[in-house]
Order: sequence, then C-alpha cells, then structure tokens
Amino acid sequence: MGTVAGRGGRAGRVLSGLAVGVGCVLLLGGFVLAAVLYQPYTVPTGSMAPSVASGDRVLAERIDGGDVRRGDVVVFRDAAWGEALMLKRVVGVGGDTVACCAEDGLLTVNGTPVEEPYLDEEYAAAPVRFEAAVPEGELFLLGDDRTDSLDSRSLLDEAGAGTVPRDAVSGRVEATVWPPDRFGLLAAPGGFGDLPGGASGSGPLRPIFWATTSGALLIVVGAVLGRSARRRAGTAPPRRADAAGDAQ
Repeated sequence: MGTVAGRGGRAGRVLSGLAVGVGCVLLLGGFVLAAVLYQPYTVPTGSMAPSVASGDRVLAERIDGGDVRRGDVVVFRDAAWGEALMLKRVVGVGGDTVACCAEDGLLTVNGTPVEEPYLDEEYAAAPVRFEAAVPEGELFLLGDDRTDSLDSRSLLDEAGAGTVPRDAVSGRVEATVWPPDRFGLLAAPGGFGDLPGGASGSGPLRPIFWATTSGALLIVVGAVLGRSARRRAGTAPPRRADAAGDAQ
C-alpha cells in the first residue's frame, strides 16, 4: 500500500514539475514577446472615438511604414502635426484619391465607396466635403470621430496636403487593454479590405495572449498537483519495518 502511494506521489511530483516548467516557459515567453513586438500607449484625446476613447491604454504592434495598409490605426509623429505622438486611421496610401462623401454618405477611395462600421452611425463619413490626392510614399489619415478630429482634412491647405510620410509611423494599434470594460481587439477595418492591396491581418497578440494565459493556468495546475502529491506522501501508511520499530 505504501509503495503504491509512494509511486503516486512521485508521479504527481513529476507532473507538477512538468506543468510548472512548461507554464513558466509559456508565461515568460509570452511576456518577452509582447514586450519586444508591442508598445503601450495612452490615448490623449477622443478623436478616435468610438474605436478608442480618451484615456484608453492601447497596445500597438511595432512596425515600419512599409507595413501600413488602408484601415490601419497607426501611431506616428510628424512635425506638421505637433510634437506629440498621434493616433489616426489610414484611409489613403500613395496614389489614392480620397474623397467624401458619396451619395450614401460614405468615404470613397479612388471612386469606390468604403463601408466603415466603426464610425458613429448618426453621422456621415465626414461633415464637410473634401477631395485629396495622396502623393507616393505618403499616407492620408482621419480620426474615427469625424466631427471632432484634427487630421489630414485639417491640413489640406498646408504644404504636403495634410499627408504624413510612411516612415513617420512607428506602430499599428491592435487592442485596447485598459480600462477593463474596453478590453479587446479593435474592430476589423471594414470595406478597406475589399480594395486592391487588402487590409492588414491580425497581429501576433492573440496567440501571445493565449500562450501567457495557458502558462498561468499550467502553473496553477502544477501547484495544485504538487500540493496533492505532498499530501499523499505525508499520509501514506509507514513501511512494515517502520511499524515494527526495527528500521535503522
């Protein structure tokens, strides 16, 4: 009986160590990958509402301008927009003609109306008509709150026609992580995916999240298994020699 309990205890300790070891690898590896691939930002204004609200904490995948596609919400810095980091949505890339609005109130890119489900349904894609040609290597950006956003429309009369160089971009926002009631991935970029070149796919944040969550769960399971194994070893009946009192 004691031998069976001892074997069960040893097996439990082995499983416990394995679960904790794998869990630590997944948990720490996930955190390291997230730190390398992502940068957190605090959103200073409400110009991207309702997608991202003022005060939200977001995670942006570290990318360069060559990876940007229409529909991306990007982080950038450009002197024409001030010294602060800005957060806007790319609606046009080099060679595009961006205009608003079509008869149905939609933004158009090269004459094609684009559905934008993340916008407030009460308003058109922009309150004032505009049209802009995007130079090669540049990006045309808008806030999701089209009624209250300093964006490329505001700078159309400036040198550069309100566009931003691709190399000004440092990140693509993928998720809101704070406050808890707004936790989650940003909505898909709507009709931009139907345009030539398509839209950006999901980044690695989802698998990283599941890896770290699984790692934490394995550590908890391993701790429970280890405690159970120690309890079984502690309550196992003594060996026969111990009960007779002749063990050395």
